[in-house]
Amino acid sequence: MPTPPQDHWLSLDSLLTDLLDAQLITPAAARLLATQGLAEDEHPLEPIARQHLPDPRRAGQRLDLDTLCQWLAERACQPYLYIDPLQLDLSATAELMSAAFARRHAILAVAVDAHCVTVASAQPFVRAWEVDLGQVLRRPIKRVLASPAQIRQFSQTFCQLARSVNAANSNTARRDNEETHIVAIVDWLLQYAFDQRASDIHIEPRRDHGQLRFRIDGLLHPIYQFPTDVTLAVVSRLKTLGRMNVAEKRRPQDGRIKTRLTAGSEVELRLSTLPTPFGEKLVLRLFDPFLLQQDFAQLGLDGDDLTLWQRVIGQRHGLILVTGPTGSGKTSTLYATLKYLATPEVNLCTVEDPIEMVEPTFNQLQVHPAIDLGFAEGARALLRQDPDIIMIGEIRDLETAQVAFQAALTGHLVLSTLHTNDACSAITRLLELGIAPHLIKAGLIGVMAQRLVRTLCPACKQPLAALEAGYQARGCNECRQTGYHGRTGIHEVLCVSAAFGRRIGNDADLTALRRQACDEGLRSLHQSGAQKVALGLTSTAEVLRVAPGN
Repeated sequence: MPTPPQDHWLSLDSLLTDLLDAQLITPAAARLLATQGLAEDEHPLEPIARQHLPDPRRAGQRLDLDTLCQWLAERACQPYLYIDPLQLDLSATAELMSAAFARRHAILAVAVDAHCVTVASAQPFVRAWEVDLGQVLRRPIKRVLASPAQIRQFSQTFCQLARSVNAANSNTARRDNEETHIVAIVDWLLQYAFDQRASDIHIEPRRDHGQLRFRIDGLLHPIYQFPTDVTLAVVSRLKTLGRMNVAEKRRPQDGRIKTRLTAGSEVELRLSTLPTPFGEKLVLRLFDPFLLQQDFAQLGLDGDDLTLWQRVIGQRHGLILVTGPTGSGKTSTLYATLKYLATPEVNLCTVEDPIEMVEPTFNQLQVHPAIDLGFAEGARALLRQDPDIIMIGEIRDLETAQVAFQAALTGHLVLSTLHTNDACSAITRLLELGIAPHLIKAGLIGVMAQRLVRTLCPACKQPLAALEAGYQARGCNECRQTGYHGRTGIHEVLCVSAAFGRRIGNDADLTALRRQACDEGLRSLHQSGAQKVALGLTSTAEVLRVAPGN
């Protein structure tokens, strides 16, 4: 019977020799690297990657750690895996091995099913742990090779999470210890959401567990399943941080949290609870101040759309609306517009719910429904403050709409938001609220509808066929195989002309309004998206996913 090959750990010298043989590094680079030692727990590929040596196989590219790991995987005849934490089933894999075992062998469980357990390692020629782990888990081990930095990072993070969840869920845990573990889980949750660029955190109680999901670039991703008791404790902890009534579980509540993350960044979150049959569902919206500090170009508003928008907002008085569903970037557009208009010569006042960001050039008012200070009452108060420009956070009812038109018709420039599918639908929505057609004709000067589309990942976007313009999503490690990274806006700007105004009546037909607007040069959301596609910023599939048919 043949003797199994002896385990051996990779060394810097052996890797340099192999890289020289593969003609991936020069003798001079090898001699320089040979003089460098390894830090504690450092993999020998890491100092090589730090040199940012050119990759002779790819012009203009470097031998980074991922590239070197792919080379090592090919040499060891093992599959390479870029670890995407959003693709891991943390609740299933985090408890497969102890933190000490994972750390000792520098491994990480990345997948599990009824047939095998997939384990990532950056030491392809060390196999001693496979037999022990396979016997404990009673399943075959499937090996993949991954970045040692990722294995180290996620092994520590996820093992700590599993330990905190198990301790918090233990019936024997003392009250103070349980609270310590819940605090650790909440700290992990907030930091992890920020690291993954999440805009919203959803904690959803189910019959047998609690589901954690993150919204990233507009799409929800399952992250973790908490035990039921841990879910309830996490929600209670977050409600306490948000200064909400922890004892009240039958009514929806709102709150806010300001916290400082590990890197020192300060983050604000808006909390909202909703009673369900299995407990309170909690949604946290991460407030990124950078999003409200962007200018028109950063928001994707450019070209003809920007010219039209500047023409609309350049008028001295009238009502201007930004429309779209929740999460379409309306607030960001309003803030960019207000900062564009805010000069020392004007008094710019806002009434908001909530105040998203304190801006020193604005006079901002927070609504308080509990003391009967809503948008309508707030706007009336602002009218007595000698304003030039007023921003009303949202028009939700007839009273607020009437105050907005009153201000617009008495010499003020008023900006607000409305929930409609496109620009022309704002007219029918105002009529449905009860605003008279003659007021709309006289007061409304412009509407901009918008959506946010995911932008193609610059590292992997792929040109379409020769006869087609634009690019398509392909997927790479940089974008977690989605093909997209970040978002930009597409816009539809309607200037309310005299001819368009004549179409507005009690029986206004949306199709006729759109036809008139298009005759006057309205560029639809689809056309705006098509331009972004032609510029290689997004894909046709993404525009069709986000924008309504028109």
